Amino acid sequence: MQVISKTVLQTEEGTEEFNGQHLKNYLASILNQFGHLESNSFTEKIIQAVTSKETITKEQMTNEILLRGLENISPDEPDWTYVCARVYLDQLYQKAAGNRGYSKAEPYGSFYELTKHLSKINIYSDQLLTHYDEEEFKELETVIEPERDRLFTYIGIRTLADRYLAKDHEGRVFELPQERFMTIAMTLMIHEPKDKRLQLIKEAYWAMSNLYMTVATPTLSNAGKAHGQLSSCFIDTVDDSLQGIYDSNTDIANLSKNGGGIGVYLGKIRSHGSSIKGFKGVSSGVMPWMKQLNNTAVSVDQLGQRQGAIAVYLDVWHKDIHKFLDAKLNNGDERQRTHDLFTGVCIPDLFMEKVEARESWYLFDPHEVRSVMGYSLEDFYDEEDGEVSFRDKYEECVRQPDLSKEEVPAIEIMKRVMISQLETGTPFMFYRDEVNRKNPNSHKGMIYSSNLCTEITQNQSPTTVEEQKTKDGKIVVTKSPGDFVVCNLSSINLGRAASEDVLERLIPIQIRMLDNVIDLNTIPVLQAQITNQNYRAVGLGTFGYHHLLALKGIRWESEEAVKFADELYERIAYLTIKASHELAKEKGAYPYFEGSEWESGHYFEKRGYHSSEWQELMQDVQKHGIRNGYLLAVAPNSSTSLIAGSTASIDPIFKKFYSEEKKDYKIPVTAPDLSAKTFWLYKSAYDMDHSWTIKQNEARQKHIDQSISFNFYVKNHIKAKELLAMHLSAWKAKFKTTYYTRSTSSEIEDCESCAS
Repeated sequence: MQVISKTVLQTEEGTEEFNGQHLKNYLASILNQFGHLESNSFTEKIIQAVTSKETITKEQMTNEILLRGLENISPDEPDWTYVCARVYLDQLYQKAAGNRGYSKAEPYGSFYELTKHLSKINIYSDQLLTHYDEEEFKELETVIEPERDRLFTYIGIRTLADRYLAKDHEGRVFELPQERFMTIAMTLMIHEPKDKRLQLIKEAYWAMSNLYMTVATPTLSNAGKAHGQLSSCFIDTVDDSLQGIYDSNTDIANLSKNGGGIGVYLGKIRSHGSSIKGFKGVSSGVMPWMKQLNNTAVSVDQLGQRQGAIAVYLDVWHKDIHKFLDAKLNNGDERQRTHDLFTGVCIPDLFMEKVEARESWYLFDPHEVRSVMGYSLEDFYDEEDGEVSFRDKYEECVRQPDLSKEEVPAIEIMKRVMISQLETGTPFMFYRDEVNRKNPNSHKGMIYSSNLCTEITQNQSPTTVEEQKTKDGKIVVTKSPGDFVVCNLSSINLGRAASEDVLERLIPIQIRMLDNVIDLNTIPVLQAQITNQNYRAVGLGTFGYHHLLALKGIRWESEEAVKFADELYERIAYLTIKASHELAKEKGAYPYFEGSEWESGHYFEKRGYHSSEWQELMQDVQKHGIRNGYLLAVAPNSSTSLIAGSTASIDPIFKKFYSEEKKDYKIPVTAPDLSAKTFWLYKSAYDMDHSWTIKQNEARQKHIDQSISFNFYVKNHIKAKELLAMHLSAWKAKFKTTYYTRSTSSEIEDCESCAS
């Protein structure tokens, strides 16, 4: 029956009488695809809401539909999120068509004309138009599949549209989701040989548009655009000199400005009360420099979107460790607080042994150790479990009467660690001995700390100023560049890629995309650019692990899940190493390959890869090399997993149903593919027996050459001995790092930079 209404519909062409039947037909066209949803009352509520108004715009009508649709999302009917996504997409298509001037009957307009316009107004760089001709654009336009927009959940498409799609300077949307994927693919393949470039672009587009993978958020946001860089985050090692400290702060500010998250190792800086130029007791220690970094994080924001994100790391034997551990607490002396920094503690095996045995621990000043002992304690680690370099040097320092030292029960330091974790979520834990034992590039250096999200472990060293002089009326500064770590990230969506068995096709194109980021990126810190080229390090990770377990009917708390993690990540490791090896045959090995554990075969031996398949790959790598010195790292992926409609990283879900809070609205979210079949497989992280989570990560970590952003989920009433037991279990399980301790009472801000 025709609905009669006196409501006036305002359109761009003028006004007209609202036709309720048109609205009913539109809703039916969407809802007919979801016949299992109860839609009659939904439609009637919208008609009633619209006809109760005297005037209404199309946007207001769309918002009314979305509001009612979001109210319907529940564990019983999770597919309302796809209904809302379709409605929102239609609105997005209409806006893009209006802004770009093409027929609103078509979801997508001319990709070539879009690129020309956005390049003209300096949103895109001119690189795409310089390197590709119109015919290539038109061929690639035929590859674009608007239907793949239907893979998005509502929160997925909203997140992508709000944060990443290209808009003009007035904030009007021009770019659509599939065009963003194609632009990224074209950007990353821009320097590939012309005879195979288009095919590689199509393959990269296939991988992204099917949501089999995601690129890092800086790449997702900035690829093809006139501003911003493509790498996720960086790690700096600060030299113990005034020049080194201030130079590092400048470098960190420049990287933060361009959207990078920063990890900073402070362990070489002398402690409070140390000597300067022979004057005893005058050093103010690490805290003033942390305050300076805190100010940098706040004042140098990331592209106007959010303040900078900086994590600082300090060794547990450093004399300033007490102040460091208290730096984020909400009580005490505010002059000693750095609330906007994230903290991480660098921990040797020996410390954990002392904690477990309830023995004493000694704190030292790194500058005094260098002066008296002739070496830096932080430059050593235990090459074997329970023996060799670090503990020998540490005991030498303990016995040395000329060294000042502070004796403290090891368990007291650990208590302060846990107090801070329960209040603030940090410090992160960095198990330095295990990290360095498994470093495939130990022939070229040492790993002192991790990054902002604890998944990156690569060689580090400070940059030092060697000479400053004037020449031809100009000041010339000569620096000795250190290893300034660059994180180039991308992640596999296990919920889709593994369940659809496309890993063998996916990983080679993903590694090529990551490798190309290294050459395309212009990093405003030259030593980072040099390090990036020398190691060609990438971080291929995963998300959607809990999603995949649920789809396969595997309970989290089971031996089956542990075995599955072991087998899955061994397969991913094999395919990743093979892909990098094949790329090396085509483009050459990374410059530091010679002398590495990749070349010697120790990498494979340490991990027990003895099958014929692995042995053949080892021999191929030894013969032809590998393209990337570091390969695998599992990042948090909080935002990109939302875009891809899956679960974050390797974590269990928080809840089956929750609301994601945005600046001025909330979006209800259910666990992916929630159904009667998967419902009981989605147990909350806070209700898990985390001994199973630790066992799974132990199985997974041995296949990851770098590290994993591993969170502890604890109730706010957890006892200290229980949290301590979790840390001891993680250390004994050969974890390299742990990320947040997420208490039910603490609010924690996830790192955006490392999302991939």
